[in-house]
Amino acid sequence: MPDTVTNVAILGSTGSIGGNALEVVAASGGKILLFGLSAHRDTARLAEQARKYGPLWIVATDPDSVAKNPGLDLPGGCELAVGRERLEELVRQDNIDVVVAAIVGSAGLRSTWAALDAGKRVALANKETLVMAGPLVMKLARDRGGEILPVDSEHSAIFQALQAGRRNEVKRIILTASGGPFRGYTSEQLSRVTVADALNHPTWQMGPKITVDSATMMNKALEMIEARWLFDLKPEQIDVVVHPQSVVHSLVEFVDGSVIAQMSPPDMKLPIQYALTYPQRTVGIAAKIDLSKTMRFDFEPPDFERFPALQLGSEVARDGGTAGAVLNAANEAAVASFLSGELAFTEIVPACRSVLEHHHFESQPSLERLFELDAWAREEVGRWVCT
Repeated sequence: MPDTVTNVAILGSTGSIGGNALEVVAASGGKILLFGLSAHRDTARLAEQARKYGPLWIVATDPDSVAKNPGLDLPGGCELAVGRERLEELVRQDNIDVVVAAIVGSAGLRSTWAALDAGKRVALANKETLVMAGPLVMKLARDRGGEILPVDSEHSAIFQALQAGRRNEVKRIILTASGGPFRGYTSEQLSRVTVADALNHPTWQMGPKITVDSATMMNKALEMIEARWLFDLKPEQIDVVVHPQSVVHSLVEFVDGSVIAQMSPPDMKLPIQYALTYPQRTVGIAAKIDLSKTMRFDFEPPDFERFPALQLGSEVARDGGTAGAVLNAANEAAVASFLSGELAFTEIVPACRSVLEHHHFESQPSLERLFELDAWAREEVGRWVCT
């Protein structure tokens, strides 16, 4: 990307990633300009962001939320668009250079698809896009001249470390996991986990769904699937290691034995900025490592028995096809049931496995078929919860 002004649209601006992205834009000294923002239900905060940052467009995808807040007091020159279909219109605007895809869950797939179809660079924080439709999305990007740069700290780390060698020299990648709040728990302790316990992450500040995924380690399962498609890897080339400090964000091992790691404090502003300014690196506001202080890094293998989501991730990364869409939808529904008190913490992953094993696998589904199975898997979890 040339050293000029970059116009950005941030989808999911009221979430954690969106808030960090806005800070990066504001600190860029005018090198990054905000063209558009979107949110689903939190229209009051969306309007507040519009007044503070001055985008030309804001999109509220939930019409009911707009109806409940008719007086949004938008700044002059800012257009309000309502409905999911307007999101796809926003990302196709000619003067948008980068789309930050930070909508949580499968809801982010269609807008990411539209951005890539329009040949945009997508700063991808929505891992579900590649979990659900990895082969289709990567082909679309190649065919339409789109570009995907990862915002997840682990995949950004892999992307950066891969530049130390040629792709045919890569032996494997190693995704680091904090281990979440229950890393040392016994099975009996896990059976007593409450919603409040699961939302108390030791190192990262995230939304509730992603925080629960970290606690079950389903986030790492989804990241394994994402990495397969994003980096065109074989499933056996993807490993996971637990690193509680969350400073080494991931590693790449090359065939000669060299291991390249990317390190930084746990601050999402760094991978967001890197995706917005690549291939340049610029001065930024992310936290920096202070090597004048004593530091300790621990690494340990994950416990696949206590955290069976990892095995599911490995299986789905191997199988491809419809498996990713079904796993992702089942997990979203199961986490929602846990957060509402309908499902125990230790039932989240078994519910996902049950739904996955009962679906009719297809190796080369269409995009619309994936959405059909997404809806089916959610209904299946609902039936699983009621039994």
